[in-house]
Amino acid sequence: MEEQQIADIADRLRGSRSVLFITGAGISADSGLPTYRGIGGLYEQDETDDGIPIEAALSGAMFARDPALTWKYIHQIESSCRDAGPNRAHHVIAELEARFDRVWTLTQNVDGLHHAAGSSQVIDIHGDVHRLLCTRCGHRWRVSSYAGLDIPPSCPECASLVRPEVVLFGEMLPMDRARLLQEQLMRGFDAVFSIGTTSVFPYIAEPVLDARRRGALTVEINPGTSEVSHIVNYRLRTGAAAAMDALVRALDRS
Repeated sequence: MEEQQIADIADRLRGSRSVLFITGAGISADSGLPTYRGIGGLYEQDETDDGIPIEAALSGAMFARDPALTWKYIHQIESSCRDAGPNRAHHVIAELEARFDRVWTLTQNVDGLHHAAGSSQVIDIHGDVHRLLCTRCGHRWRVSSYAGLDIPPSCPECASLVRPEVVLFGEMLPMDRARLLQEQLMRGFDAVFSIGTTSVFPYIAEPVLDARRRGALTVEINPGTSEVSHIVNYRLRTGAAAAMDALVRALDRS
């Protein structure tokens, strides 16, 4: 890891008041979660056991037609998350909420690990597998895991079909979270970090591009190359946990 880059980033952060962290599947890699395709990047194979692409199995159209099949693969994803806990990167982001006037985390992940680490200002733009919603009466509740649930589960209030509050393929982003994201972006950020994401979605790449146009600090933490790698001020080609730990230690040095 480039120590001088870390020191330079820390120096610029000391003069910042607002920070946006944009995270993808790569931030959860140090928690033991795979960075594969599918919801939250948690699926390895091109096709499912049922002989269809994971994007088809986890689509809104499939859920409407065959909810049991969609739930089968949502359950597999949740099982992958079940024993995972936040890693150092998640914890550092949560800790930094107390260091700056305004810190937000925009995450594509549905694993809930930012919340588990203690972050309170989180825009989980693709949802969270632990939040459940009745498709009939609108009853909402949160579960720590799917262990003990019937799959697919039924609503405890009206016994109707339940879905997780995640964005399935082919579905629109939730309006409340999209609106919150736009409100925060309009206020602007002094620093924007892109961590563990390929930034292929416009709403993930645009905050970085806009920050660079405005002269804000832009940092990418990613072992690979993404859609914003050529734009950012600093690239740290390493894992999220190591980079964020090094950064907070540099901030602690006066």
